[in-house]
Amino acid sequence: MLSWVHVTLEAIDPTAIDRHLEDPASGGRVLFEGVVRDRHHDRQVLALEYEAYAEMAGEQLRAIAATMTARWPIRRVAIVHRIGRLLVGETAVVVGVASLHRAEAFEACRYGIDAVKRDVPIWKHEHYADGTSRWQENDC
Repeated sequence: MLSWVHVTLEAIDPTAIDRHLEDPASGGRVLFEGVVRDRHHDRQVLALEYEAYAEMAGEQLRAIAATMTARWPIRRVAIVHRIGRLLVGETAVVVGVASLHRAEAFEACRYGIDAVKRDVPIWKHEHYADGTSRWQENDC
């Protein structure tokens, strides 16, 4: 099983991650990409800042990947979360899997993104068009 799991300050390239997931034995490949949107609760968002204790967040990401590979017959997994300042439209998180079958690929990917949002200590600070900002729960 190959994995690509980390926290990064660099821009995430979903195409490169998708190439990492390519596997001729896998019939299902699912890639979830979370991007910065321009609105949250009727407020215009200009940018987000994600902060994390990178070592701890990386450990949690690796634990999630290990759980995914234990529960589903995943051949490849990728979980990458960006930290730092991101503008609207930039990729904040990617979870991807390659598996023998599509159903387990979908299930594992869904589990992965839900676990990242729930379990990984990454904090989101939203910056709004009106000049204010606010720390948010890592919700949708």
